[in-house]
Amino acid sequence: MSRRHRAGWSSAPARRFGRRSAWIGAALTLVLAGAAGCTSSDRGDAGHAGGDPGQPTGTVTVLAAASLTETFTRIGTNFEAAHPGVRVVFSFAGSSQLASQINSGAPADVFAAASPATMKTVTEVARDIDQPRVFARNQLVIAVPAGNPAQVTGLRDLSRPGLKVALCAPQVPCGAAARTALDTAGVALTPVTLERDVKAALTKVRLGEVDAALVYRTDARAAAGQVEGIEFAESAVTVNDYPIVALPGAPNPTGAAAFVAYVLSEPARTVLTEAGFQPA
Repeated sequence: MSRRHRAGWSSAPARRFGRRSAWIGAALTLVLAGAAGCTSSDRGDAGHAGGDPGQPTGTVTVLAAASLTETFTRIGTNFEAAHPGVRVVFSFAGSSQLASQINSGAPADVFAAASPATMKTVTEVARDIDQPRVFARNQLVIAVPAGNPAQVTGLRDLSRPGLKVALCAPQVPCGAAARTALDTAGVALTPVTLERDVKAALTKVRLGEVDAALVYRTDARAAAGQVEGIEFAESAVTVNDYPIVALPGAPNPTGAAAFVAYVLSEPARTVLTEAGFQPA
């Protein structure tokens, strides 16, 4: 059979096959496009608005140091206003307690601690975790009941016989800072109670159960009218850095990244400064 004859024999089926191939190709394109659309929608429902990776949706779970209660509550409200449809859920407690929960597998998106040492207990365990960012600083004051009935003027007064003092537990950042301040001043004292976090120590002062407590400046300011905050020179060695990080395996990674970015932004920094935090 000649080359021309073979070509002529195959030309009609080739045209029919070409039309069939084009139809099949078009159908496959539509199927794949539909599948891609479903995938994009699924990702959007999981944490992105309309598949946009930069727009958070859903719930953002934040574990934060107790001393951040007032400021983060306000920052969370502002964040929700900036991202309609997003809900921020907070859990405030001692940083060491929260770190233990995270290392035990508690589901959370963001962790904000009151010290780098506490944050390190999480970053050393977690895999593929981002570098924590310091967003604020804080330091201690002596909190006393309104009117300062015990006439406390400085750290050395805390060792007076009969004076009841509350401190945070040593594993909590405010407790570690208090121990550093007391050691720097050469003051030895036995507290009547060691509290789980700074808010608990402050409550002892508010209720008049102790004469004084070492708490953060921001906590004393938040309770103005009920307690007074007395500055002391040794507090300069107790400045705590506050780091924040989006946690690996976060249920809402887009929300986590967006919340961390917001805490580092100027609007959040203004809230923190007004509360008495020092800029990072």
